[in-house]
Amino acid sequence: MQHSPRPSYFDNSATTALDPAVLQAMMPYLTGCYGNAASSSHVFGWEARRAVERARAVLALAINAGQPSDIVFTSGATEAINQAITCLLPYQTEGAGHVIPSQIEHKAVLGACARLAERGVHITYLAPDCHGHISPDTLRQAIRADTYLVSIMAANNETGTVQNIDAIGALCQAHGIVLHTDATQIFGKLPFDVQRSNVSMASISAHKLYGPKGVGALYLNRSDPRLNLRPLVVGGGHEQGLRSGTLNVPGIVGFARAAELALHGMAEERTRLRQMRDSLRDSLLQALPDTQLNGHAAECLPGLLNVCFAGIDAGSLMLEMPDFALSAGSACSSARQTPSHVLRAMGRSDEQIQASVRIGIGRFNTQPEVDALAQRLITTVCLLRSMAPPALPTPTTPPAP
Repeated sequence: MQHSPRPSYFDNSATTALDPAVLQAMMPYLTGCYGNAASSSHVFGWEARRAVERARAVLALAINAGQPSDIVFTSGATEAINQAITCLLPYQTEGAGHVIPSQIEHKAVLGACARLAERGVHITYLAPDCHGHISPDTLRQAIRADTYLVSIMAANNETGTVQNIDAIGALCQAHGIVLHTDATQIFGKLPFDVQRSNVSMASISAHKLYGPKGVGALYLNRSDPRLNLRPLVVGGGHEQGLRSGTLNVPGIVGFARAAELALHGMAEERTRLRQMRDSLRDSLLQALPDTQLNGHAAECLPGLLNVCFAGIDAGSLMLEMPDFALSAGSACSSARQTPSHVLRAMGRSDEQIQASVRIGIGRFNTQPEVDALAQRLITTVCLLRSMAPPALPTPTTPPAP
């Protein structure tokens, strides 16, 4: 039985392929070095512990954390987000407190904030502009005397728009407010410095930068006395009491190696991805009228492109292109078949959301692949538009008798 060739993968914002160099680094800890990092009485545990602490130091250095112990390993960014938002004890002595996320956060942030609201915490959701930016002025106006936490993602997973975290962090610092940022998409793609940006907590994940799935981390500024967190998972008191459970040593080693590779080649890869993304964007906008960019044209992740092709259905478009792996939204939203809350918050109509496609260009894509994708998109959009029924004329009101 012959199998059809695999599609060209352009969904790198959902997840990335495991880099062979990362797998090579993980292999010893999947085979001979299989000890539990919490085992302190023999060499198997010691070598696992050393590997974990080396990885912790690598990740701390990658984001300019103050010390390696600022890194708490988790099963991924979703767990880290829940730990940061739902387990932070407000430092105010009166009232339930006030938390400020944006309307375009990842569902993990929105879900965690919904849980806080059930406990009586007041939540203010900041609206973005039409490009997906959260204005520091909008944040300033939302801050109250009892605001204890702000959570704004560094870069959006659907549009790629990058936020001004430096300005947001400075504002939070001036008001004595803890800033958490979902840095999952920006980490390893653009420079990210937690100290420069006054970030108190940050969530990151390995599988967005060619590392393994099932491992992430929460950055926690240990020198900040306001960060009084309860454990989300209790048990053996691992990770300095914040996250119980046997550590995923191979995953942690892979996470650190993926971060090293990403940081070492960041400047070159950023330039290459941006060139491919811009060539794709320009080809589509020039060839297809009534095509709109979702997100900011310049202040965005280098490999992410979200476009709206007016008059077509994104699901039908992807069915016509089985040899290309694309997305009609974020993987989290697509799993539930709900319209993009991100695009809706940016002012897009239901029709525009339905016509929008997310394209994630990554490390293993090539310019010929991008050129082929551009041509297929142009051909397929034109085909689908030609098959659409003509629009009905707008009814007019008859003159009064």
